[in-house]
Amino acid sequence: MTTLPILWSFRRCPYAMRARLAIQSSGVQVALQEILLREKPAPFLAASPKGTVPVVQDGDRVIEESRDVMLWALGRNDPEGWLEMPHEGHALIDRNDGPFKSALDHTKYAVRFPDRSEEDERAKAMVFLAELNDRLARSPFLMGDRRTLADMAILPFVRQFANTDRAWFDAQGMGPLTAWLDDFLASERFRAIMTKYPPWQEGQDQVLFP
Repeated sequence: MTTLPILWSFRRCPYAMRARLAIQSSGVQVALQEILLREKPAPFLAASPKGTVPVVQDGDRVIEESRDVMLWALGRNDPEGWLEMPHEGHALIDRNDGPFKSALDHTKYAVRFPDRSEEDERAKAMVFLAELNDRLARSPFLMGDRRTLADMAILPFVRQFANTDRAWFDAQGMGPLTAWLDDFLASERFRAIMTKYPPWQEGQDQVLFP
């Protein structure tokens, strides 16, 4: 019997979301093991002592970064051609994962950062979102006429930012960005990666994904 790769995941984490999106698109089947971040199981911490999701265990190989998980899955099978994008797509993901995510955290968790202005941090995030909106005003997806890795790596974080204050977000007049996000949120693709599973326990039946 072939042992499936294990995906340790947490449903609401945007990093884990994008890993699931890539695995779903690739069709590479994994054993999904959902965790609670406040009750991390010992086998998860043994695999990845840093304790963040997602983590893939593929035999002796442990993949601990979400972008690397996306590349691992799509490197095995990429039927939608997500990896076929210009270098600027990777640069856009870098900015999402760096300055934008930092500003997002300082906005969403403002109470934890009393030395920072929530308004200033929100404004920093909006610089990046305005650029995405400009791109989406010219084409349906960030890199052109079809979705690529850039769209799917960034969407979960735009969702997280929008959800900090959806009424405020909708009032910013970013029609193309809002439509891009809402189309994703209404998709079967999104629904399928957001299925709720009970937290993994030793000895439970295997949860296959996708």
